[in-house]
Amino acid sequence: MISTLPQGTYVPIVTPFSEHGGVDYSGLHTLIDRLLLANVEAIVVMGTTGESPTVKEQEFSEVVKCAIERVNGGAAVLSGIGGNDTQASMQQARIAENLGVDGLLVVCPYYSKPTQQGLYEHFKSIAEEVPLPQLIYNVPGRTGVNIETDTLLKLAEIQTIAGVKESSDNIEQISDVLQRLPNEFLVLSGCDHLNFTTLCLGGHGVISTVANLVPEKVKAMVDAVHNNEFGTARQLHFELQQLVADCFSETNPIPVKTALAMMGEIDEVFRSPMCPMESTNRSRLEATLEHYNLIGDHKSGNSNIYNEKTGQYA
Repeated sequence: MISTLPQGTYVPIVTPFSEHGGVDYSGLHTLIDRLLLANVEAIVVMGTTGESPTVKEQEFSEVVKCAIERVNGGAAVLSGIGGNDTQASMQQARIAENLGVDGLLVVCPYYSKPTQQGLYEHFKSIAEEVPLPQLIYNVPGRTGVNIETDTLLKLAEIQTIAGVKESSDNIEQISDVLQRLPNEFLVLSGCDHLNFTTLCLGGHGVISTVANLVPEKVKAMVDAVHNNEFGTARQLHFELQQLVADCFSETNPIPVKTALAMMGEIDEVFRSPMCPMESTNRSRLEATLEHYNLIGDHKSGNSNIYNEKTGQYA
């Protein structure tokens, strides 16, 4: 395999929508600029956190193009692609390639529950069709099927398959992957609560939802582990624990998008079936953001926060 993809901190960015339902490209610029200021290594658009299943084909192209232009070489830009139709996934990969992304995050086919051989053929077909570095996205909690280590070993032999976003939420499997896969095969943590553990086991980086909110702190933890500063990294891990817990109190990206709206960065708008947070979780998240000094008197002037009682944005 070959890879020009970096180690370090990847951020799966949310897709901001306006209250009228379209993509808020000004809000997307704001979010990208925050991440660039934090010097993250890569930004991932159109992933789970970006509500990709609800984004239409034209919007997909426009969001990817917008991100590439705004990043302007300041970080790697990857596009999430994929579904349970291999041919459609290949077409989406070609679109992303033509737009100029640095790599692809290819999700495991969902709903169909293919066999391990079916998974191998799916990823192999995309890799042979599009000559870009590709990360396999293993997230069985959403797709219904786990990509086994033996399958990853076979896929790692394909030149353009560069690594895996490991979101199995199974530390034994993650340890097995790190032990058995070649050292140059990137293993990136896809579960924020396992970031520190995965890194200490030899992980190459993280694809962190919480880094949408505190990119500097997440990057500092990743860099500390890679610099063998484990005490510093452990302390940063502990500091992030409550924020991580509250950002996954409901289905991603509901909490992180709500938090960004509370911080005044974007409007709090989801596309169904994503919906506003339940009131108890919302209150807990707000208190946590105040504790982390992410909201308060200093927050920006965007006040488009969803009012659960009135059902309107205020």
